Amino acid sequence: MLRWNYKYGLLLCGLLMASGMQAQQNTDRYYLRNGNRLYRDSLYTEAEVDYRKAIEQNNRFPQAYFNLGNALFWQQKPKDAMQAYETAARLETNKTRLASIYHNMGVILQSQKQFAPAIECYKNALRNNPKDDESRYNLVLCQHQLKNNPPQENENKNDKDQKDGDKQNQQQDKQDKQQNQDKDKEKKNQQQEQQKQQNQQQDNTMSKENAEQLLKAAMQNEKETQERLKKQMNQPQRKRLEKQW
Repeated sequence: MLRWNYKYGLLLCGLLMASGMQAQQNTDRYYLRNGNRLYRDSLYTEAEVDYRKAIEQNNRFPQAYFNLGNALFWQQKPKDAMQAYETAARLETNKTRLASIYHNMGVILQSQKQFAPAIECYKNALRNNPKDDESRYNLVLCQHQLKNNPPQENENKNDKDQKDGDKQNQQQDKQDKQQNQDKDKEKKNQQQEQQKQQNQQQDNTMSKENAEQLLKAAMQNEKETQERLKKQMNQPQRKRLEKQW
């Protein structure tokens, strides 16, 4: 469970009410107070805006980064929340608040089944606050989960290898498909060319045969004509009388 430290926000509220001049000078604390009010009303998106305004006024304000991480977490933005917590951990000097930062980081990592880094976060929380029973409980639970589950790094590596393998298979399938299409196209072109040549050969053969048939027919006709003329010449000629008028 994420932790939320209200004492800091309430203390700021009292200070701001005591001195209007101080409120004007400490605008980063003013935005932090407004963000805390919105956070308590579960308006996490609006709270995020004020926390970011506080950071714009003072980019070394660890409490603003910590509360920003909380607001981002409840918006289901664990990656952004982790970045905010990491910045808060670098800037925070108070051990109690630092323990809370590491505790929340452990919660996010544990929820993502990244048990090994979550364990380190809980250990850091206990180093800064040995009386932190909640972090101690989460640490034991996380160690048990790590024992019964493979490390997340291996799972990520296997997932990456699987994705890379699938990508390579897809590329290979695409190449094979293209090669098969090229082969089919080439085979089709060869078949068309062969058919064209066969048709040309058939046309040439038909033309030659037709020419020979026509020549034979012409020679036969000429022979018959010659024989008929020869026969007529050998017959006696009849005399014809012309009638006189």
